[in-house]
Amino acid sequence: MKFRLVLALAAVATAAAGPALATPCADEVSTLEKRLNSAGAAEVTGTTPPGGVTSSHSDKALATPPKLTPSDKDVKPTASGVEEAKKLVAQAREEDKAGKADACRQTIMKAKEKAGALP
Repeated sequence: MKFRLVLALAAVATAAAGPALATPCADEVSTLEKRLNSAGAAEVTGTTPPGGVTSSHSDKALATPPKLTPSDKDVKPTASGVEEAKKLVAQAREEDKAGKADACRQTIMKAKEKAGALP
């Protein structure tokens, strides 16, 4: 009797935890979303990041963004690129929720290309 109760509780706990498990694409969506809401993205778009101006206070943070070399011009971020990337991230999130992992990954790759190399 106790074994059945324990087994039933374990099954309920597993079922409840299932949706909370992150997928690889969900991790990428979250990471890119944070990057698109960063101070660097705000600098590109001319807006203030959510939560106000931030500072990393990290010993590893660069004092100034690295200079672009001539070959980097294709990855230079633009305000429109950042906005397009945000829309693509929202699309990728929906694809991930629908279980379309390949479509989600493809959309995230497009979003990364649109965002460019953010400062």
